[in-house]
Amino acid sequence: MLAIIEVNYSEYREKIRKVRNKVFVEGQNVPENIEEDGKDDECYHVLLTRYDQPIATGRMEKDGHVGRIAVLEEYRGMNFGTMIMNKLEDIAFKNGIKKLYLNSQSHAIPFYMKLGYETVGDYFFEAGIEHKKMVKEL
Repeated sequence: MLAIIEVNYSEYREKIRKVRNKVFVEGQNVPENIEEDGKDDECYHVLLTRYDQPIATGRMEKDGHVGRIAVLEEYRGMNFGTMIMNKLEDIAFKNGIKKLYLNSQSHAIPFYMKLGYETVGDYFFEAGIEHKKMVKEL
């Protein structure tokens, strides 16, 4: 049974951190102090669970900056990332946010392009990983 919900970070912190730590800290060697940037309490959060187990998450800042999109490795390729993004876009629309932007890891650019995002500017490195800014008008 799948459930995708908007969640309060303080209430769902443990489940969100479980997914993000597995994907970013363990999977991509992102230092924990970079991954946990202190912005979570002010963000909108989405959590996807399967039988109450967290399998994917994402967040959006109040200015439309989307980030921390994470799907556990064994659940990739099943459209769960798209579900997270669609839910974040619904939240943006509901809150009057008209433009979304994100810093995509270079390997994920095709994923975001399929969702209507466009690349902007040059590549840059964040946490030792190549990224490119992407934007989407809602």
